Amino acid sequence: MELFDDDIVPEAAREVKQDAREFAEEHIAPNAADYYASGEYPHEILEAGMDAGLVAQDIGEEWGGRGFSLHQVLAIAEEFYRADAGIALTLQLASFGAEIVEEHGDDRQKEEFLRPVAENDQITGLAVSEPETGSDLAGMATTAEKDGDEWVLNGEKYWIGNGVEADWVTLYAKTGDDEDNRYGNYSLFIVPTDAEGYEAEHIPEKMAMRASKQAHIRLEDCRIPEDHLIGVEGAGFYMLADFFNHGRVIVGGQGVGLAAAAIEEASEFVHDREAFGRTVDEFQAVQHHLADMRLEFESARTLVWRAADKVADSDDAGYWAALAKTKATETATECAETGMQLHGGRSVLTDRRISRVFRDSRIPVIYEGANDVQRNLIYRQAPR
Repeated sequence: MELFDDDIVPEAAREVKQDAREFAEEHIAPNAADYYASGEYPHEILEAGMDAGLVAQDIGEEWGGRGFSLHQVLAIAEEFYRADAGIALTLQLASFGAEIVEEHGDDRQKEEFLRPVAENDQITGLAVSEPETGSDLAGMATTAEKDGDEWVLNGEKYWIGNGVEADWVTLYAKTGDDEDNRYGNYSLFIVPTDAEGYEAEHIPEKMAMRASKQAHIRLEDCRIPEDHLIGVEGAGFYMLADFFNHGRVIVGGQGVGLAAAAIEEASEFVHDREAFGRTVDEFQAVQHHLADMRLEFESARTLVWRAADKVADSDDAGYWAALAKTKATETATECAETGMQLHGGRSVLTDRRISRVFRDSRIPVIYEGANDVQRNLIYRQAPR
């Protein structure tokens, strides 16, 4: 079964998509069950991904990367997440947030912080969410106050990918208190994880994406140089909004990959299993389930790739990004649930791929803006 035909993929993204597929087949899929069971961080696979030129390569050639386009990163996401979402997330989080430095940072910041990530000597993370606040970017409580030639950070961040493993994080903090301009009160900073006052610990065991590590970060009078401010003070919200438009298209690709995994597992199972003297796939009800899965998958994949075009062209980017993220991630959950149903009792066994896909598919509907928030964006930003 080949769900990922290249017809919809731009020519420039096809070669890297094939590279990602081969890498996923060799390194991700065969190790997925073991890493899920152990919950260990997949250092060796991350290093292999770096050696293969598939990690942090959306950074421009000027700073040591390969300059992958949005479409190329999307192509990689489809293949990686079909193989395993937990390992895939680790690979794609290795440079998460670094793109903001490339877009808005100065040349000194890019040379000191961005280049090592592009050259795979360092990894980074993006610290936005907090224990009590997730999707409300104008409601974050972590503060950054100027003290001489330093910024002093205080607060907490939660669900931060690579918060422990990263060499530095791009951190979102409150720098103003203007009640009439909630969105202008936030800024972004480069925060080395060895800075005094920065403490991080892994969040306890998760039910899904267990090969990816998220952290709880505590900042207590954490001091960083004033030149670690990215761009202009007060512009953090707007930088993130643009960044998340690109990110949500990639999350759409994650959903497509997970949906494909669910369809593959369900189809193989019902074609191999017999009941009442015939294979399960011969029952019309089962055929309808499989047909519905394909309908939703093809609809979601088409929308995601169209959204990639729109976001790349800055054409109602927020609207299309929200559409893609919402549709694809919910398609993943629907396909995974149907796959569980078609597997019957075997679906609850933890060593089954379908049960892992079912659990993993619950995560992307939440991160990068919960889907209820995405529906708000779709309504507000729909072209009139």
